[in-house]
Amino acid sequence: MTTTATRADLTRYALLSIVASIVVIVMKVVAWRVSGSVGLLSDAAESTVNVVAAIGAFVALRVASRPADADHNFGHTKAEYFSAVFEGVMIVVASAFIIVAAVDRLLNPSGLESVGLGLAISVAATVINAVVGLVLIRAGRAHRSLTLEADGKHLMTDVWTTAGVVLGVLLVALTGWLPLDPLIAIAVALNILFVGGRLVWQSGAGLMDTALPDDDRAALDAVLDRWRADDVDFHDVRTREAGHERFLQLHMLVPGEWSVQRGHDLVERVERELVEALDHLHVTIHLEPIGDPRAYESWRLD
Repeated sequence: MTTTATRADLTRYALLSIVASIVVIVMKVVAWRVSGSVGLLSDAAESTVNVVAAIGAFVALRVASRPADADHNFGHTKAEYFSAVFEGVMIVVASAFIIVAAVDRLLNPSGLESVGLGLAISVAATVINAVVGLVLIRAGRAHRSLTLEADGKHLMTDVWTTAGVVLGVLLVALTGWLPLDPLIAIAVALNILFVGGRLVWQSGAGLMDTALPDDDRAALDAVLDRWRADDVDFHDVRTREAGHERFLQLHMLVPGEWSVQRGHDLVERVERELVEALDHLHVTIHLEPIGDPRAYESWRLD
């Protein structure tokens, strides 16, 4: 199981993202300045968001790594959702900036300069983004960090965005059709707007205590099914997740004549198997007599 110390170490990935984003934005601004392409300008604008998002990820990971305290009994892991929401909002702001710049260029066409140099610099910056993005995605999945995975996916989106911009600028240079440059910039803006909206939606779901995914729930149900018997049953099973932490609560029904010790021993064994089935799982089991009708009252979804 990942320890608090390990969670704190995840900030090194956020620092890597910050450094890479700063290097990339400098390169892309240079590419825009030497070429005059609004498409490359849109690419640089999205990279500005990458810097802000990387800083937000660093702060969120620092907060999320803090242990539970008197004011936050269940820890601080939901801080990662706020980071992802913030990143999504910044993406939306960047897309609006790109669209404004692109519309201005459509109304006031301008030729491109030093296209070859600008594209070469942009491609080099994209390679950096791709490498760092893959590192962040793998680290995010390995440590169940929505912040790192979101930041990595954002960088990979930037990679595909740059690829589209580079292709568009190259076509403008070959065909001489100037409106193609701002039109591609608008297409890029709409794409990253979709990415930003999806990030906000996913983060909002986490803040609303969404139940565990079907695969996770199936793993838990498999454990419970192994323990079900004529005198043992489970009901009112509820799950949620907060960042990398998972939470499960349920009622376990046993014969009313069992001793407290016997029931408690069974609870301990079931909890141990559930925790082994899913890491970062916190289990709460309420013991009830199987013959009491009141024991079957459940929390109602309606």
